[in-house]
Amino acid sequence: MNPNYKHGALMMEGVKLSTVASVIGTPVYCYSRGAIEAAYMRYRQAFSALPDTLVCYAVKANTNQAVIGALASLGAGADVVSEGELRRALAAGVPAGKIVYSGVAKKRNEMAYALKAGIYQFNVESEPELEALSDVAAGLGLTASIALRVNPDVDAKTHAKIATGKAENKFGIPWQRVRDVYRLAGALPGIRIQGIAMHIGSQLLSLEPYAAAYDRLAHMVVALQADGIRLASIDIGGGLGIAYEDDQPAPPAPAELATLAKQHLGHLGSRLIIEPGRSLLGPAGVLLAEVIYVKSGESRDFMIVDAAMNDLIRPAMYDAYHGVMPLVARDGPCKVYDIVGPVCESGDTFATARPMPEVTSGDLVAFKDAGAYGAVMAGTYNSRLLVPEVMIDGDQFGVIRPRGSYEALIGLDTAWQAVAVTDEPEAAPEA
Repeated sequence: MNPNYKHGALMMEGVKLSTVASVIGTPVYCYSRGAIEAAYMRYRQAFSALPDTLVCYAVKANTNQAVIGALASLGAGADVVSEGELRRALAAGVPAGKIVYSGVAKKRNEMAYALKAGIYQFNVESEPELEALSDVAAGLGLTASIALRVNPDVDAKTHAKIATGKAENKFGIPWQRVRDVYRLAGALPGIRIQGIAMHIGSQLLSLEPYAAAYDRLAHMVVALQADGIRLASIDIGGGLGIAYEDDQPAPPAPAELATLAKQHLGHLGSRLIIEPGRSLLGPAGVLLAEVIYVKSGESRDFMIVDAAMNDLIRPAMYDAYHGVMPLVARDGPCKVYDIVGPVCESGDTFATARPMPEVTSGDLVAFKDAGAYGAVMAGTYNSRLLVPEVMIDGDQFGVIRPRGSYEALIGLDTAWQAVAVTDEPEAAPEA
C-alpha cells in the first residue's frame, strides 16, 4: 500500500505525511499498520489450503516492537537470527512455540537462552553448530528441536549480496551431505530431529528458482523417509520480492507461491513454515526527508536532503532503487537530479540522474518502499541521531521509536580506563 495523493497532499492511510514531518521532524520513517496487516493476511489466506502452515515474520526486515506486535496479534510467528531478535519477538508477544531460530553463527549462550525460552525450532547450519547445540542442550537437561538448513545450490537470480542458496554462499549444509548430517543428528544427545529448512535468497521476482529448490527439497525429504527419518516440518524460507520501480513487472503473489509449494511439497505430510519479511514491510513504509539545498554543479543538479546513507543504506550497499515523491503534488516539467545526503561520503547517494518534479529548499519528499531493511539497518555515522519511526493507523499516528538526543548518543561513550587483568599468562619457559 504505497502512499497516494489526495487533494494534492501525499497521504498514508488517513494521515497527511506533511503533518507527520511537521510534528516529528525529518528524517523520519512512517509505516502503515493497515498495509502490514493486509500483507500478512494475504499469506494466511494463500496458504489456507495447507492449513497447518506457520507464517513466521522474518524479524530482521524490521525489528520495531510495534511492527512485530501488530503481526503477533494476528497470529504470526517469528523467524529470528540472534538472541536480540529472539528477545524482541518474545517481548512483542510472539509465543516461544512459534519462533524459529535461524542464523549461521549461533553462540552457546544464545543457544542456552533459546532453549530455556522453549522455542519451536533451531535451523542448524553446520555440523559444528549441531554438535555445539547438542552439548549445550544436554548440559541443561533440555532437548533442542532442530531442522537442518540445506543449501540446495540453486541460483535465486537476485542481487549477489542477498543470495543465500548457491554452493559458494556461507549458508546451510550442502545438499549432497544432508543425509549424513541427519544420521549424525540422530546419534547426538539433546537433539530431536523435527524438520528440514531452506532459504535461497531475498527479493526474488520469479518463481523459477523456487520451483527448482522445492523440487530438490522434496527429493531430499523422500530420501530421508527411506532412511527412517520422519520430518514433521518443512521450512521453505521467505524471499518474495517487491516492485521497487514503477515499470518493474509485478512480483509473484503469495497465492502463486502457495500453489507451487503445495504442488511440490503438499503431499509429504509435513507442516510448512514460511518466513516473509520484505514483502510484508517494504511497501508499508516511507522515509520522509526535507530538501536542504538544490545545488547546481558543473554537469548536474544535486538535490541535497537531510536523510543520509546512515538512515537508509540500501542504495549505497546494494545500488538499490527507491522511488521519490514530493509530499505536495506538482504539475509542470520535471528536472533531473542526483539525490544525495549530508554524510561525508560520495556513496551517500540515493539516486543518480533521477527525473522528478522540480523542488526547492524546504520542500518535503518521501522515499517509497522503505519499510523493510530501512530503519533496522540505520546507524549513527557522522554522529547523526538515529532516525525515528512512526506508525500510522487510520487517521492517527504515534511515535514507535523516538529520535533520541545528542546527550544520550554521546553519553554512550565513556572515558578510557585500564582494565585490571586477574589471570596473568604463564611466563614462557627459558631456553
